[in-house]
Amino acid sequence: MKVTTTASTSGAVPANAVPASSSRASRIAPHSHIKGLGLSAEGFAQASAAGFVGQEVAREACGVVVDLIKTRKFSGRALLLAGAPGTGKTALALAIAHELGAKVPFCPMVGSEVYSAEVKKTEVLAEAFRRAIGLRIKETKEVYEGEVTELTPAEAENPLSGYGKTISHVVIGLKTVKGTKQLRLDPSIYEAIMKEKITVGDVVYIEHGSGAVKRVGRSDAYASSYDLESETYVPLPKGDVHKRKELVQDVTLGDLDAANARPQGGQDIMSVMGSLVRAGRTEVTEKLRREVNKVVAGYVAQGVAEVVPGVVFIDEVHMLDVECFTFLNSLLESPMAPTVVLATNRGRARVRGTEDVVAPHGVPVDLLDRCLIVKTVPYSRDEVGQVLKLRATVEGLQLGEGVLERLSAEGEKGSLRYALQLLAPASILASLQGRAEILEEDISEMNELFLDARTSAARIPLDGGFDGGL
Repeated sequence: MKVTTTASTSGAVPANAVPASSSRASRIAPHSHIKGLGLSAEGFAQASAAGFVGQEVAREACGVVVDLIKTRKFSGRALLLAGAPGTGKTALALAIAHELGAKVPFCPMVGSEVYSAEVKKTEVLAEAFRRAIGLRIKETKEVYEGEVTELTPAEAENPLSGYGKTISHVVIGLKTVKGTKQLRLDPSIYEAIMKEKITVGDVVYIEHGSGAVKRVGRSDAYASSYDLESETYVPLPKGDVHKRKELVQDVTLGDLDAANARPQGGQDIMSVMGSLVRAGRTEVTEKLRREVNKVVAGYVAQGVAEVVPGVVFIDEVHMLDVECFTFLNSLLESPMAPTVVLATNRGRARVRGTEDVVAPHGVPVDLLDRCLIVKTVPYSRDEVGQVLKLRATVEGLQLGEGVLERLSAEGEKGSLRYALQLLAPASILASLQGRAEILEEDISEMNELFLDARTSAARIPLDGGFDGGL
């Protein structure tokens, strides 16, 4: 986590200081720096590119897999990433999704997630596969868009009562850069206009078919000279007031399954509260999924929608049992299967759910035969230093002289993850002492407070008892 701390020992405010009201702590995810595989045009891995350092052979192998996926020649198969912990298996899976496209669904999960008390193991796997299949819906709508120049409701006698009047219609004038138009709208649309609190000078968007009204913002012609305002000013729309607009919406088959399995009764407060107190997870029947697939196939045939296969990443795949592996075989053969990436850090291990079946990586041989296996290797000391430097840049940390070498040594002795974990606590210690730069003494103090996995295992007896040596 990146934390911005402002400390001052005197009343003077530094010229480059950021006001506390405008500074904001931002969360940095473990793989925020991964933007792709970092391959050249010829498919060769660059030493450090797209946030990746090292693992050249694994990255080049994943690049070949990406080419197979793009040419639709990877169906019925899976990719298995095998290597020690902290060697970039999750990063490789995320990079594959980035290489496939900006809005390609990426659905990560851990093998132990299938053991739920609410739904079956196979249902958890099927749901993950459906959430990794995207549907890009393209819809052309007739809309009216422009700045409101007139808003006049017309009243008439109420036919249901002799007292009072009712709105018979509303006249609204819209203006764009190209021209103006006056519309006569239904009273129900006037209610939507009142709900959106639209006034003269607002830029609005009205759908021709449904009558939906949306306030885009205030016209920039009404922009004032105030430094702080709650209004959002937008430019005057271009083109005609009446136009055809193509809208693109990205959903997943998992979203469609959930929407049909748990239909909402309405948007009022009782319906919303009812949906909150309902059971957390509901199993989706195979019949419902077939119906959703049939509707989706119809949209695809009409050219309205496009199926976007994503990536399912199952980490610690050796935690699945033999029933899950059997179900995975059938899911891989599905005509709408996404790209499946598996990861494990085990060598030969017993297949979970069996008594004496031992297989490579704890995966049955029949599923292993469907996999292309890519090996990841531990990082060298120089590569650990490059990763640390990259993460320090991403997290906005300043490293003093000798800190990078010291952290690289700790990463080589312990693990890369341990060295990365020392960065944030050391930056907090430096900020408490009024420094913006992490020094080597901060790393030494962190080593006294925290232990790496190997040191901790050496100081605690194998029988699980505690000898007070800490």
